[in-house]
Amino acid sequence: MDKKKVRDYMTYDVVSINAQGTAKDVINAIRDTHHDGFPVIDDRKVVGYVSARDLLFVYPYTPIEKIMSRHLIVADPDMDINDAARVIFRSGIQKLPVVDDDNNLIGIISNADVIRSQIEHVSPDKVFKFIDTLRQLHDIEPTLVREKVIIQDLLPTQSKIYQDELEGRMYEIQKGLAEPLIVVRRPGRLVLVDGHHRAVAAHRLGIKELDAYIIEIDEDIELGLERTAREMNLSTLDDIKILDYARHPLVALTHRLVRHS
Repeated sequence: MDKKKVRDYMTYDVVSINAQGTAKDVINAIRDTHHDGFPVIDDRKVVGYVSARDLLFVYPYTPIEKIMSRHLIVADPDMDINDAARVIFRSGIQKLPVVDDDNNLIGIISNADVIRSQIEHVSPDKVFKFIDTLRQLHDIEPTLVREKVIIQDLLPTQSKIYQDELEGRMYEIQKGLAEPLIVVRRPGRLVLVDGHHRAVAAHRLGIKELDAYIIEIDEDIELGLERTAREMNLSTLDDIKILDYARHPLVALTHRLVRHS
C-alpha cells in the first residue's frame, strides 16, 4: 500500500490572519471559529503563527507582527503522515501550517488529523497479506477472528520502540482511538506481529486487554518471527527497549526562522 502523505489528511480551507492586522483581529477570529491559533500570512506567504496565549496582557490594537511567533515548524504536503505525527507529538504543537516550496500557505495539519491517519493505519488488507505469506511459507490454512487479547500473554517480536511514538499511542488508547493489534495464535503461543507501541502503551497504562486481529493456526509450528524473538532474547513486553527522541531516525522536519524586517 502507498504511504499516506500530509496532503491526504490536511485541511485545505485554512483560516489565517493578515500580517498587517492587530490583536483584535485574532480575538475576532477566535470568537468566530473557536480555533485557538492561526497562521499569519503576507500575500499568501506564511510569516508567523499567532495563538490565543500570545494575546495575554496585549493591547487589542497591538500589531500582529509584534506578538506572532516567527520561529515556525511547517509541513510539506508530500511529507509522510507518520513523520508529521512524530513532529506534532514530539513538539507539543497542535497544528502545523502546510506550505509549498515558495512558503505559500496551502493547508494545515492538526493533531486530530494525524490521529485519524494512525487509526486508519492497520487495514484488513494488511492482515490478509500476512495470512497469504503464512500460507506460502508453511502450507497451512490460517483463519481470522477479531477479539480481545491479554497483553501480558503476548510474545514480542520487535526489540525496540521509540518514546515519542509510545506517548502518541498512550494518548490514542486513553481517548479510545487505538487501532487493533495483529497477533498470531498457535498452540501455546500468542505472537505479536504488529502493534508493539500500542501493546507497551497499554501495559504502562495498566490495561489488561486490547482489541486485535487474531490469525489462528492449528498446526504446532514455530514461526520465523518466534525464532527472531528467541535470538533477541525477547519473551515479554518488558524486554523491549524504549529509545529516546535523540536516537530516533531523522524525520522530514522543516524549521524556518523568518527574518525580522
